[in-house]
Amino acid sequence: MGTTTSPSGSDQDQIYCHYCPGYCCYRLEGASLYIMADDINRLARHFGISDGEVRKRYMEGKYTFKTREDGSCIFLANDRLSKRCSVHEARPKQCRDYPYGKPCPYIERHDLLAAIHPRIAKALNIPE
Repeated sequence: MGTTTSPSGSDQDQIYCHYCPGYCCYRLEGASLYIMADDINRLARHFGISDGEVRKRYMEGKYTFKTREDGSCIFLANDRLSKRCSVHEARPKQCRDYPYGKPCPYIERHDLLAAIHPRIAKALNIPE
């Protein structure tokens, strides 16, 4: 997830992302992760497959990944609490750039956290 910011907006060394269970890796209603050609090519090289095979296996429509039933990214690992992205080195630009030089909204907005936390707890078998 590239350089991230603290709740105050100052740059930090990805401290929040390093310990985050992947809040931004769940699709909320109305949200989209846009996958571009460079992202597809990066993933193809990561997996050692063709761009077309990446589209066939992992894409939903033309510009986004498939998601699991709970709305989570198909590359999100459910066997650990942090550093859950299984394609971190090859992740799409939108994922690399998030939260776009701003404070992480999941830290600041309780409504977003409330919408995602139960899904994460269920995926990781954490009692609420």
